[in-house]
Amino acid sequence: MDKIDTFPIYVEPFHVDFTGHIFLGILGNHLLNAAGNHSHRRGWGIGELNESHHTWVLSRLCIEMEEMPHQYECIQVKTWVEGVMKLFTQRNFAVLRPDGSAYGYARSVWAMIDTATRKPCDLLTLYDGDILNYIVSPEEQPCPIEGHGRFRFREPSLVRTIDTHYSDVDINGHINSIKYIEHILDLFPRTRFERQRIHRFEIAYKTEAYMGDRLSFYIQPTDESLQDSFDIEVRKEGDVVCQSRVIFRDRNPQTDVHA
Repeated sequence: MDKIDTFPIYVEPFHVDFTGHIFLGILGNHLLNAAGNHSHRRGWGIGELNESHHTWVLSRLCIEMEEMPHQYECIQVKTWVEGVMKLFTQRNFAVLRPDGSAYGYARSVWAMIDTATRKPCDLLTLYDGDILNYIVSPEEQPCPIEGHGRFRFREPSLVRTIDTHYSDVDINGHINSIKYIEHILDLFPRTRFERQRIHRFEIAYKTEAYMGDRLSFYIQPTDESLQDSFDIEVRKEGDVVCQSRVIFRDRNPQTDVHA
């Protein structure tokens, strides 16, 4: 079996924002679906893992896009495993046009946990290390975006506190990883998205939150000299749930016009 899979996706009108481009959260869901399908085809899907009381947990995700797909476009998501360590595996993605050129790329880090103890598992020994058979080297399939950065919070400002509800929760019983992306992007006003688009989004998940938890969102500029890059920290009762970075770029009038 080939180590790389490519999945076709049609950008529905109800999956785009007011500019006619796909929501980043929707794109994120497509990436995670591609990851799940790729794993399932090789015997590492959630269904198979649950039988032995294991599951995947997303640890980090960064998406960097030179252009966001438009409504009615047929795009492709390519995914592959770049590396496996004892406790984490690195999975990459390419978001492609029909001609094979790239809208952008994404990197992710995943952990395998025991569903009973919630503790991480040794990927190098689990199932006799079978996952090592699916690694694709950077030379075979490049992912030309930087890896995950570090967050250094000084005195971030509290900008919003929200309650979590039914629609925030996923099959594992905790707040869905993509929901954090949506809540973070909701911190910015419409005027920001009218003149700029998201160039890069990073998120690092620290601990789980559950339905009924109150989430507080803190924000600070990544650097005082950078007006288009922001770090966000999400907390519940003082504990850090996740940290994120959003980098905006001015819209290109030729490719980022309003629908």
